[in-house]
Amino acid sequence: MKRTALFVAFVLLTAPLALKAQTTYPSNQNVGPYALAAPTERVLPAQIIPRKVHPPLKPLSRIAVSAGVSTMGVNVQAATNLNRHLNLRATGNALNYNVNNISVNGFNVNGNVKLATAGAGIDYYPFAYHGFRLTPGVLFHNENAVSANVAVTGGTKLSLNGVDYYSSSTDPILGAGSVGLHSQNPAFTLTTGWGNMIGRKGGHWSFPFEIGAAMVGTPVVNLGLTSGQACDVNGQNCVDVTTDPTVNANLQAQIAKYKKDLDPLRYYPILSFGVSYNFKIRPDGAR
Repeated sequence: MKRTALFVAFVLLTAPLALKAQTTYPSNQNVGPYALAAPTERVLPAQIIPRKVHPPLKPLSRIAVSAGVSTMGVNVQAATNLNRHLNLRATGNALNYNVNNISVNGFNVNGNVKLATAGAGIDYYPFAYHGFRLTPGVLFHNENAVSANVAVTGGTKLSLNGVDYYSSSTDPILGAGSVGLHSQNPAFTLTTGWGNMIGRKGGHWSFPFEIGAAMVGTPVVNLGLTSGQACDVNGQNCVDVTTDPTVNANLQAQIAKYKKDLDPLRYYPILSFGVSYNFKIRPDGAR
């Protein structure tokens, strides 16, 4: 009986302490090895935005035409797509401009500027859906040239190779000259630019820009004095410009200087800008 009485008394004394210990822990924390884990919040997956897919173009499924201006004249172009990175493009340029009765410091000039070229190139787009491109190509036809006829008013100074001559008042000096920019024909071209005439994202209009050079060869300079007399500053000691050896030697030396000055034009600059429209010639689809 004593043992039973002692056990009952122990239980009655320790029960309040055990109950107090249980109430000190929050209900949502793990307490002991048998505690239940607190419920976790449900995380919803992020919304997936579908990526816009541009359907591929079949090779030779579109044609583009373009018109614009360039350093080679009025510019027209046509292009077609070969694959997602390549276009084949043909280019033509033309300009024929005459200037008449232009008077500059005693020189009366009648001139002509003739630009006529045709070529083709491969447009390479490293990034199929962007406009940047590189274009190797060739000019297979080139007639670019400038020509002029000059009349030197009587008493006007004409310098040849640093030597001053004065045109006779009674028999003024006449001359003619030309510069040809086509000694290398056909000629290699290399350009870069922005704008795809056949955009891979759809659409019909584009505004292509191009810059580069054509390797047209050393300019050909022709210059001659066709008639007249050259005199000293007082209008005396006149000589025939077509036969006098000193005048002709100075003329040839002057031509050599002009050739040297014009030598950079062996890399004829190409700069063009235009507007282009493309249209479908057969259904698009997977390659």
